[in-house]
Amino acid sequence: MSLSLEFVSTIRADRSGSIDLLSDADGMTTWVHEHAADLDVDPGFTATEELREETVRLRQAVRALFARAVAPEPPSRADATDLPGFAESLALVNTCALAAPRAPQLAWNGEPSLVAVPAAPADPSVRVRAALATAAVEFLAGPDRAQLRTCQAPRCVLYFVKEHPRQEWCSTACGNRARAARHYREHKK
Repeated sequence: MSLSLEFVSTIRADRSGSIDLLSDADGMTTWVHEHAADLDVDPGFTATEELREETVRLRQAVRALFARAVAPEPPSRADATDLPGFAESLALVNTCALAAPRAPQLAWNGEPSLVAVPAAPADPSVRVRAALATAAVEFLAGPDRAQLRTCQAPRCVLYFVKEHPRQEWCSTACGNRARAARHYREHKK
């Protein structure tokens, strides 16, 4: 899954309701550590409450852009009514991506490969937001955007990339839940 999809998927739902993996600084620290290579952070990185709040604001902006990208399909039910406006979201994502630009570099460990590194020194919290914003820009400007969908299974709030022409849900579990709900609706009469 792309970093951008992982980022917007930090809002989830389960049987008990909504789950926000970035609900506090500890959760944010854990999530960043799980994605440390993509975010260019040191193993000792610890999120502050200020970084968490700024990152959640960025996440909402990216989710607003995802909502726009899936239109005319409905956006995720998780926060559709709480998303910032399109122009504000676009400006925030672009500003964050510019705050710590990443530059392509050639690495050569037996075979040449492309790596992206910070183009200039920046505070770790700025680098985290910049990497997340850059991932969103690359995803939304790339070929996968055309296949971006909102899972319409009951209680699901995730976005996913449609990988098969008949795919309707983000996972097998959501497909099972949707079919069970449809069966129940059809047979409860």
